[in-house]
Amino acid sequence: MAPILETRRLSKRFGGLRATDGVDLSIDAGEIRCLIGPNGAGKSTLFRLILGTYPPDSGEIRFRGEDVTGFLPYRRVARGMSIKFQVPGIFKDLSVEHNLTIALQQRVGRDTLQRELERLLDVLDLGTARGRRAGELSHGQQQWLEIGMAIALSPSLLLLDEPTAGMSPEETFKTGELIKRLNADGMTMVVIEHDMTFVRQVARRVTVLHLGQIFVEGSMDDIVRNDDVARIYLGRE
Repeated sequence: MAPILETRRLSKRFGGLRATDGVDLSIDAGEIRCLIGPNGAGKSTLFRLILGTYPPDSGEIRFRGEDVTGFLPYRRVARGMSIKFQVPGIFKDLSVEHNLTIALQQRVGRDTLQRELERLLDVLDLGTARGRRAGELSHGQQQWLEIGMAIALSPSLLLLDEPTAGMSPEETFKTGELIKRLNADGMTMVVIEHDMTFVRQVARRVTVLHLGQIFVEGSMDDIVRNDDVARIYLGRE
């Protein structure tokens, strides 16, 4: 398949720190790609460059064949990007249903709003919590709710920044199954994650970042067998 997302020699500095350093990343339409690497590797900075919340110092970002390097975030979202950051950005004083409705209203009209709301509640397994305040949900449920708000935009590309952070093993597995279900429905995913069990569950291909650069790419089995990855990321000598 043709790439849905490409970065070409993408670089960003913060003072003397090279957060990303000439990153060439290519994501095929329909894949699930996981980005891993030690803290400070440049993963979250790369996401913010892709979404447009950080301007690059140099390089190019292409989305669905179009150069979007100079686009503001709202223009990239309008073309089919969406993101879920690590810390949930839900409206905690509003109900689950109200949170999802706010997100859906950006895309659907009144005639289809209720149908889309019911579909999302089913996908997220939050139907029984629809009337609860979002702030009363468990941590895992709050993460799923924000994923729901991100996919309410019906994106072709979804960026997920550590979606399982703070989750129990059961919640983590359930999140992986949700991501695979969304991918099976046609959504391309790029996921930053530290949980290797989760990465193995969902990823078809893994990209390892180190010191702002792509260190190696391959299947999860390739990555685990790579002694250099073990040294820099998994803590083995």
